[in-house]
Amino acid sequence: MRMRQKLQLYQISVIFSMVFALIGFSYNTWRLEVTEHNSNIRLACFEILKELAALEQLVYIAHYDGDMVTASPRKGWIKVGLIQDFSYLTNEEVKDKAATLHTTWSNNWESITTSNQSVELIVRDIDNVKTNIKALLITLK
Repeated sequence: MRMRQKLQLYQISVIFSMVFALIGFSYNTWRLEVTEHNSNIRLACFEILKELAALEQLVYIAHYDGDMVTASPRKGWIKVGLIQDFSYLTNEEVKDKAATLHTTWSNNWESITTSNQSVELIVRDIDNVKTNIKALLITLK
């Protein structure tokens, strides 16, 4: 009888140990996945912020300095394209704002040297993307 109780106690402790090990492993796996996902989002956001700054600088050089060599529209197209591509790794709000920026750039890139309104529209959309990125980064854990 005494041996049987010890065997039952051993079996119960083995079952609980397995359950706790499974729970711990599952949590650890989930946590690693979330951390990796957040890391990818952060990296994409930082790359977008760098491209936004470069695009804004390009727009100002083209408009205020009239330097279309340094501020070539081809460089702007590349930056806008990268911003939109990286936005797919973030969330819907950033993706939508990046698409809006792409549309605004498409409609206004030819007149950034002469039109204050074109510059204002592009810079407004750059700021909108920045605002949404900052809001997204704050929500990551």
